[in-house]
Order: sequence, then structure tokens, then C-alpha cells
Amino acid sequence: MREILGRRRRRLSQRKGGGPELISAALTFATQWRWPVLPGVAADPQGHSRCGCPDPECTVPGAHPFEPGLLAATANERMVRWWWTNRPTAPIILATGGTAPCAVSLPALPAARALAALDRKGMRLGPVVATPARWSILVRPYSMEQLGELLYAQDFVPGSLRFHGEGGYLALPPSETGLGTIRWERAPLPGSASPWVPDVEAVVDAVVEALTRTGVSAPEL
Repeated sequence: MREILGRRRRRLSQRKGGGPELISAALTFATQWRWPVLPGVAADPQGHSRCGCPDPECTVPGAHPFEPGLLAATANERMVRWWWTNRPTAPIILATGGTAPCAVSLPALPAARALAALDRKGMRLGPVVATPARWSILVRPYSMEQLGELLYAQDFVPGSLRFHGEGGYLALPPSETGLGTIRWERAPLPGSASPWVPDVEAVVDAVVEALTRTGVSAPEL
């Protein structure tokens, strides 16, 4: 009877958007790309825009780790398979830094303008993760000292730029969270190798320059 009920729950979860697609993506990140991942918090069943964690004012509903905590992130196939077999609709959370990419994120509209400007400039970018509100450009791992020196050298850094470095996290596609659907704005090229990502210096310099040239105002950022 338990097995029957378990299969029914898994089928129901798959119809709600979890199942094979999420577990397949999580296994690709972990086993092929060696990115440490872990399941995120489920959305509150009483309201998808609210988080299932105890914080009633959570600003990233569903898009963060809770149980287990961030330190549990792993690239171990058995652990990842167990997590998403038991929690098939859980968002996929990347632990940034270390052996995994970091990220630079900014609001969606300025991000779209910045990426268009970078395309015209011919700059090579790696994968870009998008929610309805923010886009995140994946970059090579960096240290806090490296980031501090980089920001200090800038004449102006938009206050809405966010940096997901060592000890940070980022929800990955095809997760569904209270922030909306997580998707690839720029998808990794198909293949088994870990996707190429640029240096953080190149991205920050280019994004700040592109935003300045496209005339994005401070309030819009």
C-alpha cells in the first residue's frame, strides 16, 4: 500500500511540473558538470508566491535552501538522485563558488538591454539564468578580495547589481519557485562538458559600460 501511495504521489508531482525533467537536470549539473546542488524550499501550498520556509517575509520564495542547508550541496549522483526521487518538484539550487560558477545578476529589463549591447560589441558570454524579475550571468569563481578590488576600480556600480559568490546560491532551470519559472535566457551548449563561463572582471566592466551607453537611469536599476 505504501508503494502504491508513493507512486501516486510521484505521478501527481510530475503532473504539477516536477518529476523526470527536474531530476534529469539536477543529475546533469551534478554528475556531468560537477556543480554542487541541493533541493530548494517548496512553495507554500496556500500561495505559490509565498515560501514554504518559516520566514513570512522571505524575499526569494522557494528559491533558496532550507532543509538541508547550503553546506549539504553535493555533486554526488546517489545523493542527488535520492533528493529528487523523494522531492520531485523541489527547485534546483546551485551552491555558487568553489568548483561551481558564480554569478552577476541585475533586473530583467536592464539585463536585456545590456546583453543586446554586449552582443553588438561581440563579447562572448556563457549561460544566463532568468526569472521574470532578474537575469543572472554565470561567471568563473572569484574571491571576495577579487570582487572588492574590481568594484573599487569602477567609477560607478549600479546598486541593483547582485553578486552570487562563495557561500551564495542561485536557482537553476527548470525550477518553479515563488519568483516564477527559472529558465535559460542563454542556454549552455549541449554536451557533457561543463559550460564555459567568462571572468567576472570582463562581465562587470562590460555590463556597467553597456548600461551607461544605453542610458539606463538609476531608478530603473
